Amino acid sequence: MNALDLARWQFAITTVYHFLFVPITIGMGFYVAGLQTAWYRTNNLKYLRATKFFGKLFLINFAIGVVTGIVQEFQFGMNWSSYSRFVGDIFGAPLAMEGLLAFFLESTFLGLWIFGWDRLPKKLHLASIWAAAIGTLLSAYFILAANAWMQHPVGYILNAQKGRAELTNIFSVLTQKTSLTTFFHTIPSAAFTGAAFLAGISAWLVIKKKDVEMTRSTLKLGLISMLISFVLVGISGDLTSRVMTQQQPMKMAAAEALYSTTESAPFSLLTIGTLDGSRSVFQIDLPSVLSFLSTGDFKGVVEGVNDLQAKYETQFGPGNYKPNIPLAYWSFRLMMGFGFLGAFFALLALWQMRKGRTPHGKWFVPSMAVLPFLPLLANSFGWIFTETARQPWAVFGLIKTSAGVSQVVSSGEVLFTLITFTLLYGVLAFIEVGLIFRTIHIGPRPEVEYDVDSVGGSDNRPLVMSY
Repeated sequence: MNALDLARWQFAITTVYHFLFVPITIGMGFYVAGLQTAWYRTNNLKYLRATKFFGKLFLINFAIGVVTGIVQEFQFGMNWSSYSRFVGDIFGAPLAMEGLLAFFLESTFLGLWIFGWDRLPKKLHLASIWAAAIGTLLSAYFILAANAWMQHPVGYILNAQKGRAELTNIFSVLTQKTSLTTFFHTIPSAAFTGAAFLAGISAWLVIKKKDVEMTRSTLKLGLISMLISFVLVGISGDLTSRVMTQQQPMKMAAAEALYSTTESAPFSLLTIGTLDGSRSVFQIDLPSVLSFLSTGDFKGVVEGVNDLQAKYETQFGPGNYKPNIPLAYWSFRLMMGFGFLGAFFALLALWQMRKGRTPHGKWFVPSMAVLPFLPLLANSFGWIFTETARQPWAVFGLIKTSAGVSQVVSSGEVLFTLITFTLLYGVLAFIEVGLIFRTIHIGPRPEVEYDVDSVGGSDNRPLVMSY
């Protein structure tokens, strides 16, 4: 394998690994803030205990996410220096905003929340976790804006003399359709993932009969939040697909293995294509559904892979502009499939909880055991689709991935860092899983360990408890 292939593998492995922590961090930040708000308003100790228990899990995930996220930005300078030189003036702006504004906001207020339990008034301490949660939203927005620019570049000019793209309008970069639709699709997905994390752990504690009164409440909160966020994911996903059809028609064509431009295009339930990816051999589909999803019209025209290939050859010159169609096709379906399965399990468990019942049945234990992983898989396959179906472009229409790799980094050097990061991430995974399992096994602190006289005090009296 050459340096380009190895650099792509390294970026793919580290990015997919890092993104396992991102949606949990975003989602859990708001659920922990919500639980603490419930305690602040009701003085019910079960909400305080839930806040501190799930807050520990949130912090473990946040810490590992920060460590793995740092590697992402270093890679641009190490393995993708040609890309960085070409787009750094634009791509670096939202990343700088994320680091200087959003990350400092979330980390500063998260620090106040961690160390302020016995030092800050209740209202101010509550505000700190909300500020940290909002910081995760801002962080996500700036990073998604940078990624959206790679999908659909705006607000720039090409400087032929310097051989690079230069920023002309940062507001165009931050507010374009792709940035907005991606953000409003990613955040409900994070809420869906965080809710599954909350519900799955709560279900395990219910099964083990550990603090059933508290964990029934958090289980119900997680299940209801999953269903609400799943609906929002579907609505925002529909908007995203229409923007994608307008701006990156090849990506949508690859997602559906649609090889020829078609009016009233069908939505593929199963497509088997030729090995060269030039045509389909067998297909099961829903008539006209793809046209409606892509254009809002059942009779709308959707461009096909082969027609777009011919169009791009005319526009950009000779070359292969088709992504890996089997990968795009199946990652798109696995994204939806795991999401639907998670929502189905949540609905089933919530139905079992009606009228104060405790969920039961042979299905409950295995379904709740896999529940936290289903949205994670859906998120991962969604991002695999988003990034791989854009190929061969690093920035659509501007620079190909093959032109963005560092010219002075050898394949041996990339292989060394690939192996090193993979081993390091394996160690981090072992630590992460071990800490989470240990925290879950210990469970929430018993109610008798809390100073009842202090936890219900006024905002002018600090809390008397350590984290």
